[in-house]
Amino acid sequence: MSMFKLLARKRFGPLFGTQFTGALNDNLFKNTMIILFAFKATSEAESGMVTSLAGGLFILPFFLFSGFAGQLCDKFDKARIMNIIKACEIGIMAVGSLGFYLDNKIMLFSVLFMMGIHSAFFGPAKYSILPQHLEEDELMTGNALVEMGTFLAILIGTLAGGLLAGRHNVHAIAAGILGVAIVGWLISFKIPSAPAPAANLKLNWNPFSEVRQLTRLVRRKEALFNSVLGISWFWYFGATLLAQLPTLTKNILHGNESVVTMLLAVFSVSVGLGAVISAKLSRGDIELGLVPVGALGMSLFAADMAFLHYPPASLVLIGVSEFLRGPDAAVNIRAALDLGLIGIFGSLFIVPLYALIQARADEDSRSRVIAANNVYNSVFMVGSAIITMLLFKAGLNTPQVILFTAILNLVVCAYIFLLIPEFVLRFGVWVLASTVYRMRYAGRERVPRNGAAVIVSNHVSFIDWFVITAASRRPVHFVMDHRMFKNPFLGWAFRLSKAIPIAPAKEDAALKEKAFVEISKVLKNGNLVCIFPEGAITRDGAMGPFKPGVERILAADPVPVIPMALTGLWGSFFSRKSGSAMSSVPKPSRRIIGVTVGDTLPADSKAAALEAAVRALLGPVAGATAASGSTATASASRAAAS
Repeated sequence: MSMFKLLARKRFGPLFGTQFTGALNDNLFKNTMIILFAFKATSEAESGMVTSLAGGLFILPFFLFSGFAGQLCDKFDKARIMNIIKACEIGIMAVGSLGFYLDNKIMLFSVLFMMGIHSAFFGPAKYSILPQHLEEDELMTGNALVEMGTFLAILIGTLAGGLLAGRHNVHAIAAGILGVAIVGWLISFKIPSAPAPAANLKLNWNPFSEVRQLTRLVRRKEALFNSVLGISWFWYFGATLLAQLPTLTKNILHGNESVVTMLLAVFSVSVGLGAVISAKLSRGDIELGLVPVGALGMSLFAADMAFLHYPPASLVLIGVSEFLRGPDAAVNIRAALDLGLIGIFGSLFIVPLYALIQARADEDSRSRVIAANNVYNSVFMVGSAIITMLLFKAGLNTPQVILFTAILNLVVCAYIFLLIPEFVLRFGVWVLASTVYRMRYAGRERVPRNGAAVIVSNHVSFIDWFVITAASRRPVHFVMDHRMFKNPFLGWAFRLSKAIPIAPAKEDAALKEKAFVEISKVLKNGNLVCIFPEGAITRDGAMGPFKPGVERILAADPVPVIPMALTGLWGSFFSRKSGSAMSSVPKPSRRIIGVTVGDTLPADSKAAALEAAVRALLGPVAGATAASGSTATASASRAAAS
């Protein structure tokens, strides 16, 4: 489906409108209030305290209420919860309007705290409802639109807040914040029902014990927990960069307030553009291969911003026109481009991570997982402020702080990628599918989202494992011939993907038995294992008979079996069509690679039945029994097959 056609669908459009108005009102109220107080401040220190207090009051509710919010969204209908939240927003904005009329700081700061509570409750509902209303191949698009809408709402709210504060028109301010709240509430009635996945959940009112429980919940799945860390790191990076934007503009680029606004607009629009690009590049998949691309781009362009040859100090602040056309325009425009590219690559980084959390979290705890993510996001944003203050105290200037953050980004992301090699592997798959091959999938929805299973497939080439990795939306543990681990590149890739080495009993009986133990352990942990029961890569393009080794695996761990059929790889650079694979110069092509997933088979299936299922997926010609040469040479999983 076209990205923007999704906005016209009732299952998404009202949700988008509701969350857009919420983000808009958050920033409209907050920025109007901050600017009005800043103008009335008697000193720079007082102005700084107002800004810091406002930020702290808005973030504090995420610590206190995210856990309870996640519980409510798992226990009750999310659409109904969002409707109630938006009704509360009208009341909050009514109090805020009165605060502006009375010019009462205590009342306005209290309203800001209540808006933080509003956002803390709305966040888990907003993100956890997406998988209930969207298909899995729409999650990237849905998340991209949500991120785009959020940052555009931030931009519009910031600009409108400045405009309203500049006019000092209390009537216009009250009409603005109340009007947006009422519109959001009315739209929320159109959100389709999202039934509670855990209606019997017992509520825990203690925020501190619930945070501990949320952490345990997220840590159950390594990829889930590290994705939460990745998203939280993005907010650390973004908070650090945006916090330095006014200082960078005034003291380094010598721009006035209008230049700050322009640069903020560049960043916000770029994040939205990056969200659109991420949805287009993903082609309907939750494309984790974009995450390393995003991380690298964020660091590269942040470092470029830090190394620019900025103009000498000046007491005169310039406007947008001179910023873009004056003697230092080349440096200024390059800094703006760097900021924009950081926004684009930031979206490539964060959109797949949000989609991954929604897809892999268990349905009955998805809202609490997202609530945990919000708590971690808040911690990282507070950490950003603390670390930045320490860096300035240590003597670093603004460009050096940005450079430090760029380097730290590479270190943190490398650590996360080592913990979750799936990101790096998906990047390789994405590059391959975007350049050399065109991937075609059928029946991917038959791969279970949770629980253990064994995948059986025909064996055509040395990159079959790579192709199956692309087809599966979950990590897969492959059983690989131990000799392949000796190849410098392939061995590194196999170890990174946690493949299981195996050897024939006549070569290394101990390694073979160890492999079966490891296979059993992986299955007992609820993961996917893939073997190639032919025991050899085909030498003539036809599929050979399945050996009974798979029956031993299923006897030890009776799990469902997923048959897969690979097509299009025979004759490729990685196949044995011309003798030894990968021995000739590869020819450029846009070969179509197909992966067909069949219906799940029971755990008591025999090798012959599994073979028949794969042959049926291949068709009568491709699945014909191979000549004697097809099983002559041991390959990736001969030992497991036999």
